[in-house]
Amino acid sequence: MASTPLLGSRTLDRQTARTLPPGPRLPTLAQTVLFASHRTTFFPRMRDRYGDVFTIRLVPSSRVVVVLSRPEHIREVFGSPPSVMHAGEGNTVLEPIMGSHSLLLLDDEDHVRMRRQLMPAFSGQALRGYAGMVHELALAEVATWPVGKPFKLHQRMRDLTLEVILQVVFGVTDRDRLDQLRPLLDKIVSVSPVIMLGGFYPALLRVPPWRTYLTIQRQVDEILYDEIARRRGNLAGRNDVLSRLLAAGNWSDVELRDQLVTLLLAGHETTATAMGWAFHELARRPAELAFGQRAADAGADDELEAIVKEAMRLHPVVYQVGRRLTETADVAGYRLPRGTTIMAAIGLVHRDAEHFPMPQDFRPQRFLDDDPPAPGTWIPFGGGARRCIGAGFSLMEGTEILRAALTTYNFQSPTPTPEPAKPKNVTLVPARGAEVQVTHR
Repeated sequence: MASTPLLGSRTLDRQTARTLPPGPRLPTLAQTVLFASHRTTFFPRMRDRYGDVFTIRLVPSSRVVVVLSRPEHIREVFGSPPSVMHAGEGNTVLEPIMGSHSLLLLDDEDHVRMRRQLMPAFSGQALRGYAGMVHELALAEVATWPVGKPFKLHQRMRDLTLEVILQVVFGVTDRDRLDQLRPLLDKIVSVSPVIMLGGFYPALLRVPPWRTYLTIQRQVDEILYDEIARRRGNLAGRNDVLSRLLAAGNWSDVELRDQLVTLLLAGHETTATAMGWAFHELARRPAELAFGQRAADAGADDELEAIVKEAMRLHPVVYQVGRRLTETADVAGYRLPRGTTIMAAIGLVHRDAEHFPMPQDFRPQRFLDDDPPAPGTWIPFGGGARRCIGAGFSLMEGTEILRAALTTYNFQSPTPTPEPAKPKNVTLVPARGAEVQVTHR
C-alpha cells in the first residue's frame, strides 16, 4: 500500500525514512504501568532520553505507540485525513458505557454526520443562551461553601458540573426526577478502569461489579428515554442542549441517548477538574486572585476565560490523545506501519518553555498578551476534525463558575505546598482534592 505523507512540504524522503522512533526496552507491562500511573514524569524522561518523538509499548498485545511532543508534528496529524487517522477505534473500550453511536467511537462518514448534527447545540448563540443558567447554578453552589475552614473544592466542582449536565444539558428541572437521577449519574460518572475492562472482555459484563454497573446504566437509560419522549412533543420555551438537539436534527432515541451519556462522561470530570486546578492556583497566588476578582467584578469574560485556559495549560486534565493509523504513513520523519497508535502528548507541549516562557508559572495574562501562544501549542481539547465539540461549552462554564465564586469570596490555600496530580481513569486530578479556604469579600 502506498505511503501517505502527513507533513506537507516536509514530505519524507523514502530512502532515509526510518521505521520506528527509539524508545525504552522495558517489558510492555512495566511501560503500561508507568504510563497509567506516572505519565507526567515518564513522558518527560522519555523525551529527554530519546528526543521529541519516541516509541512506547502498551497492553493489550504490546501495542506500538509513537509519542509526539512537537506542535508541528501534532498539527499535521490533527490536520490529516480522518480516514487515515482513526480516533474512534481507540475508544472501543467505552462502547458498553457510551453506546455504539457515541461521537467518541465513530470514524469517517459516521463521525462527520453525527458531529454535524451536534454542532447547532454548541454554536456561539447557543452557548450564550446557556450562560445564564450555568451562572445561576454556580451561585447556588458557592453559597453552600463553608467559610473560614478548609474544604476539598474538587468534589464541590464535581457536584456543580453534574448539576449543569442534569439541568443545562439534559434539561431536567423536575425536583423529583433530579433527586432520582443524581445518585444514579454519580455512580455512572465514577466508572473505574476495572469497569472499562468489560469493553475488552464482554464476558465480564455478566458478573459483578460489571453487572451491577450495567443495572444502574439501564435505570439511567429508562429515565433518559422517557425524557426524550416527553421532550419530542414539547420544545416550546426550552433552552437546554437536549431540546436544541431535537429541534436541529433527525435523531433516533438511541442516538440521542448515546450522545447524552457521552456528554455526561466527557464533560463532567474534565471541567470539574480544570476548575479545581484553577481555584487551587488562585488560592496560592494573591496577585492572580486579585486579577481574577477584578475581572469578575468588571464582567471581563476574556480575562476570566484566560484563567481557565491557563489552568488547562499548566494542569492538562487529559495528558494525551491518540489516533490509530489505518494505512502506512509518514509522520515526523518516520514511516509508520498501519495499526500504529500516534499519541499527541498535550502535557509535554504545554510545559515546553519554547512555547510558554516560564512554563511552571501560573500566568493567565499570557493569553491576553499582544503575542499570545502560537496556534497548536495550547491543545487541551485536541484538534482537527476530532477537537472536542464541547470545548466552547467548557470554557463558558468555567468562566461563569469563576464569576460566581470570585465575586463572593477571597481564597487561601491551607498548605504552602502545591498539590501534585494523580491519575484518575483518563484524567489527572489534584491529589488532595484541591483544598482551599474561603472568606467573604
